[in-house]
Amino acid sequence: MDTSTDSPDAGPAGRAPVSAPVSAPVLDLADPRTGRLRGTLEPARAERVTAAVTAARGALPAWRGLTPRERERRLDALADLVEEYQEAYAEREQAGTGKPLAEALGEVRQVADLFRFYAGAARAGSAPAAGRYVPGHESWVRWEPVGVIAAVVPWNYPLLMAAWRCAPALAAGNTVVVKPAETTPDSVALLAEHARQALGEGVLADLPGDRTTGRLLVAAAVDMIAFTGSAAAGAEVAALAGGRRTSLELGGNSPVLVLPDAPAHTWADLAAACTYNAGQSCAAPARVITLAENHDQVVAELTAALGARQAGRDFGPLNNPDQAARYDRIVAASGAKYSVAAPGRTDGLWRPARLLAELPDDDPAVLAEVFGPLLTVQRAAGLQEALALADGVPQALAASVWTSDLAAGLDLAARLNAGEAWLNCHLVQSAELPHGGRGASGSGTDLSALALHEYQRPKTVTARLGRSL
Repeated sequence: MDTSTDSPDAGPAGRAPVSAPVSAPVLDLADPRTGRLRGTLEPARAERVTAAVTAARGALPAWRGLTPRERERRLDALADLVEEYQEAYAEREQAGTGKPLAEALGEVRQVADLFRFYAGAARAGSAPAAGRYVPGHESWVRWEPVGVIAAVVPWNYPLLMAAWRCAPALAAGNTVVVKPAETTPDSVALLAEHARQALGEGVLADLPGDRTTGRLLVAAAVDMIAFTGSAAAGAEVAALAGGRRTSLELGGNSPVLVLPDAPAHTWADLAAACTYNAGQSCAAPARVITLAENHDQVVAELTAALGARQAGRDFGPLNNPDQAARYDRIVAASGAKYSVAAPGRTDGLWRPARLLAELPDDDPAVLAEVFGPLLTVQRAAGLQEALALADGVPQALAASVWTSDLAAGLDLAARLNAGEAWLNCHLVQSAELPHGGRGASGSGTDLSALALHEYQRPKTVTARLGRSL
């Protein structure tokens, strides 16, 4: 099969050719904690992209032909390797992201759990009802893999986001080519090495590179694109995908409704969630919304709680110079009358936790996904206005409500426009629970058994049994 990117017969129809130089300049990789050079990266271009996709296409018949039990055993073996080498994975995660060791190790363990979860979930199976819907005929539904999946994942959780995409896709019988972000190729390279040992050649491969590499992969002869990144990049991916299936997670800007009867743990929990991974989480708390009567208390409590979280001690740096510059621009452009930074490192890519209050509802720090250790506080006249503020941005990924009134909290959580809502907690996730966005936050489902169907297609089979009765 011809899999060159400029062939009209190569793979699925509808993709646009992408031209790029045969070779690319070598990129420097820096440690975000120190700014020091830690290695180099030669971005993949057309020849390497085609080779990776060709290998994935070649491995597909054997991999999809395995029984769910056989795939489970191999995915369990991959999880074993992740656990056995968890320190090596954590070291690579730290080198690329600057995460504290405890965070990195915790995420590596989540990765092993995800591969085990999906290995078992695929064996459970689910399908619409089968039976005799037409006289004299028997019908049933088969779930079949989509084919070769291109997974493009970001730098904030390099290994974990790769597992979110790869684990269900592989368990469903697909092969995967995963392109990590150019600043964080390290841990995904180790995952691909272990996948070759546990799953076989071509089943899961990494393709390190830059944005051009990602464009070449999306335009190649793949059957589906799973992308996690910005809304602008997601729109480009959707255009390149043509009629092929996409699963897009495009960021968030999470509202946080804090009512006057919020429990005492609210402040410390929000500060911890806001600074986890230096706030570089799509579902991180971002926009705190209060009522008039508790606004000043919320500002005071969050100022104190964020002040106890120090950059360099409790959380890591921003990932790269571009992200740090973007963060600085948003803070500088804010019209907030109240702006307080916590103690902690401010050199290099380190940014302290910050609270902004007394700011307009159309402030840049409110409308943009800041992606840093920052909270804004807005005041609403009542619950209806609070909900309007919460739903007043294009993103709709996650949200949380904080109140001691369980009934009121559950009602507000149900009314918020978000794919995931928490009550008196934030960033609490598990493999069993789905995660996905709405609106500008994209479409598709990560996590839970539901994510298996992102990477499967239903086929109805109807057999004539004989003469109709």
